[in-house]
Amino acid sequence: MSPPVVVSIQTEELDSGTWGQAAEGGFVAESHSVVQQLHDPEPFKLTIVVPVFNEENTVRQVLEGLVAQPIPGDFEIIVVDDGSTDRTKEILQATWHSRHVCVRHETNRGKGAAVRTGISMASGTHLLVFDADSEYDPADIPSLIAPILSGRADVVYGVRVRGAGALFPSYINVVGNWLMTAAANLLYGSAISDLHTCLKLVPVPMLRHMQLEEKGFGLDTEISAELLRRGFRPFEIPVSYVGRTREEGKKIRLTDAFRCLEVLARVRLRARTRYGARDMSVAPRVSMAMFPEVANAVDL
Repeated sequence: MSPPVVVSIQTEELDSGTWGQAAEGGFVAESHSVVQQLHDPEPFKLTIVVPVFNEENTVRQVLEGLVAQPIPGDFEIIVVDDGSTDRTKEILQATWHSRHVCVRHETNRGKGAAVRTGISMASGTHLLVFDADSEYDPADIPSLIAPILSGRADVVYGVRVRGAGALFPSYINVVGNWLMTAAANLLYGSAISDLHTCLKLVPVPMLRHMQLEEKGFGLDTEISAELLRRGFRPFEIPVSYVGRTREEGKKIRLTDAFRCLEVLARVRLRARTRYGARDMSVAPRVSMAMFPEVANAVDL
């Protein structure tokens, strides 16, 4: 087995036009066009970005679960260690798999910065962020991919539904997410169910075309806001969820809710596009003939 690919990033920012070179394994990523004009369907490839910060208790289980999934076609897992100070780095080295690209920020820069690093290095047609805290189930990923392969959706969200395979630590968590989601729907004229779900399956060209600025948890909101203002609407699939408490390592705080509202308002001031006029050049058509069993996995 070849040695693990490890990229150490010390610069303040790695933007979508700059690519890192691995310290080991000779990995060099090439730049991609921000907007791809896609005519014929291309093979589906999934990039899974796993931002990690001090998740020594769960990261191994999450990565092993991701590798074990029956994901159609090619896929890659970009693990971004955002300056962890616990045993995360050693666990990542021990859990390395040929599907992994391990990236490390030498200092903690925030979840948003970690995700943006992953976006800049992605080589897939579509990208999914998957947290390393085991709140979500990797087994839901094939169901998220199905609407993309069948041509029914441009973007897919895995939504958490109270009373249907989801555990929320407290009622305040449910109310908070409902209020933030309602604010997004009011501002953008949308009808989404779960603004803050981690499981957002988005075309890579679309992500690279977005004006993403957030370095912290606000990036999650910024991606949804950018998507909605550009006229796209997510196809929603229920997913399993077991929420963590602060004592169990949950890092998001009340201040992040206020940041969410600020991001929604800021992005709303930019020009909007109607759903019927959305730019389909940033949503690549992918072939599904190779994977009919996955395309039919969900009753569409």
